[in-house]
Amino acid sequence: MGLTGQSTWLGVLKNKSCNLKRDSTSVVVALAGNPNTGKSTVFNSITGLNQHTGNWPGKTVSSAQGTYEYKGESFLLVDLPGAYSLLSNSAEEEVARDFICFGKAKCCVVVADATCLERNLNLVLQVLEITDRVVVCVNLMDEARRKKIEIDLKGLSEVLGVPVVGTNARDGEGLDDLKDMILKVCSGDIKTSPRKIEYDGSIENAVKLLEQSIPISAKQAIRSRWLALRLIEGDSKILDAVSYYCDMTTFQKYELKKKLEELDAILKTKFASSDEIKDAIVSNIVLKAEEISRKVVSIQDEGYKKLDRQIDDILTSKLFGIPIMLVLLGFVFWLTISGANYPSALLAKGLFYVEDLLTEMCFSFGIPDWLHGAFVLGIYRTVAWVVSVMLPPMAIFFPLFTVLEDLGYLPRVAFNLDNFFKKAHAHGKQALTMCMGFGCNAAGVIACRIIDSPRERLIATITNNFVPCNGRFPTLIALSTIFVAGSFNAFQTLIATLTMLTAIVSAVLVTLIVSKILSCTVLKGLPSTFTLELPPYRKPQIGRILVRSLLDRTIFVLARAVAVAAPAGLVIWLMANTSVSGMSILERSAKILEPFGRLLGMDGYILLAFILGLPANEIVIPIIVMSYTASGSLLELDSIESLRQLLLANGWTRLTAVCTMIFSLNHFPCGTTLLTIYKETQSKKWTVISFLVPTLVGIIACLGARHLTY
Repeated sequence: MGLTGQSTWLGVLKNKSCNLKRDSTSVVVALAGNPNTGKSTVFNSITGLNQHTGNWPGKTVSSAQGTYEYKGESFLLVDLPGAYSLLSNSAEEEVARDFICFGKAKCCVVVADATCLERNLNLVLQVLEITDRVVVCVNLMDEARRKKIEIDLKGLSEVLGVPVVGTNARDGEGLDDLKDMILKVCSGDIKTSPRKIEYDGSIENAVKLLEQSIPISAKQAIRSRWLALRLIEGDSKILDAVSYYCDMTTFQKYELKKKLEELDAILKTKFASSDEIKDAIVSNIVLKAEEISRKVVSIQDEGYKKLDRQIDDILTSKLFGIPIMLVLLGFVFWLTISGANYPSALLAKGLFYVEDLLTEMCFSFGIPDWLHGAFVLGIYRTVAWVVSVMLPPMAIFFPLFTVLEDLGYLPRVAFNLDNFFKKAHAHGKQALTMCMGFGCNAAGVIACRIIDSPRERLIATITNNFVPCNGRFPTLIALSTIFVAGSFNAFQTLIATLTMLTAIVSAVLVTLIVSKILSCTVLKGLPSTFTLELPPYRKPQIGRILVRSLLDRTIFVLARAVAVAAPAGLVIWLMANTSVSGMSILERSAKILEPFGRLLGMDGYILLAFILGLPANEIVIPIIVMSYTASGSLLELDSIESLRQLLLANGWTRLTAVCTMIFSLNHFPCGTTLLTIYKETQSKKWTVISFLVPTLVGIIACLGARHLTY
């Protein structure tokens, strides 16, 4: 067929625009669509395991690309970030727009949700203004049938002037037809003729005049009509993008701006501002989408919409929204706490059995004691504790969290908390990143990418550590069980769960307070507005949930934790087994920290455990136990009662436990999270601030708790 790498025109795309992992014969196909349309399912179903993921260069926006073979041809499918429009209101929209405009993909597949086609057609119509090599994939046809929604796919194709394919990507329905249509559009076997949207007469005249001033280099890369429309409506970013990708000279850019100023003066005789021009353009697109939807969509039963609205009336109500959210959150934590105990113990048993085997091997081969201690008792034992403590809770929490995400509940959480974050001059989406932080703060920091505003993204990043991750759960659970629930004869598990829930609510309040302080000081600004879609409730896809939550989240975070914990284990062992003047460095360091530890309501060993636990919060309690028992390696007692007796014997009181819990909730992020913050912000300054802010809050809170006690 002759679809070579050269024929895809990728040579005009600058290297820094995207890192395409492809061979020279692959045909590049862009995959666009709104969020929650099943776009990722389409991508995964077509490409299988032949995928590469990463970030778009210079952007904290995830990218995914995968290859597939069809009828002897090789295709590279580029999964663009989900976007509601191409008006560049966010980093995701900017990336999607630039790739469709300048990536020179041979074909662009736009995925639309069959259950709400009208809204999705807005993006379809915008893409059709950029390129005519388009295939519309109407996904979730099974849900449409279940909700008795009928779509005339043939009629839709005739109206749009491009091929339309109906699919149910979860079951593989229609995907072969989709691949066949992609092949035919790329090869030219199907000639498309997209319908042009007509705008106000004055806008159309301005477009024609402005097109004459657009340089030939830009016209060769992008449709001049679309570019003219974006410039007229006041999109300043598009001119920068065109200058970058099309090598526009300074003089050409000046001439274009000069012409634009002349037209702007003429347009303002009818439109008061560029916002009004933009509204007029967008309104035409919306009206066109409504017109098309009325022609091709018929709904036989409106009952499903009523049911969704009835559920939302409860889940997003001022009276029930927050309480239901807290109950669900408590239930998730109860399952995580109770469900992780047995697998964690089983995993620890297996890992420490391996430790025994390694010890036997060391003795058999005559390996020196110091070498065995450093690598087996130091590095391996620390890694084993981190894995056994982190893996089971994450393996439970992340799938449960993903179930709520697939059900469509998480956007309702953001809706319920949006007003609180707005009052704190933060972004409503911070509620979602905060929830992700409960599983792992590093994952929560990565999730901050969904926040468009750089200022608000930084606020969410800095404050994400205030919510306790599963690495802090062992400390919080153990202390709440011993010093709170232990005071009661019955319902100890329930009381421990309620204590955890109280701690979490307080963490949310601290997050809001600190967010407000940051927004009024170092990160001044008003909260940005955003459109929050409440998607329809859907049946969770268990297989997809397990793959996404376990591979993309659990294993990813665990790998980073292990990478940080391994060298930390060596350092801790060396400190515990290296003596200076008859006292180990560990003990001597604790003595130095003792006055400050007592000031905070703790002691030097506890404070040192938090410092040495920087690589992983999971090892805080084992370090405390190791210090109190004067053992040379990490140690954990075999029962909660044994731990209770050890802590009481070393002078612990209820105040000590409270201050330790407060500092556990409010202290510096772990090494994995700090590394993630640096990679996401590319700034040492904001990484240091992310370290200092929660630590200062923890110190102030401990001082306050100690003062109130005395």
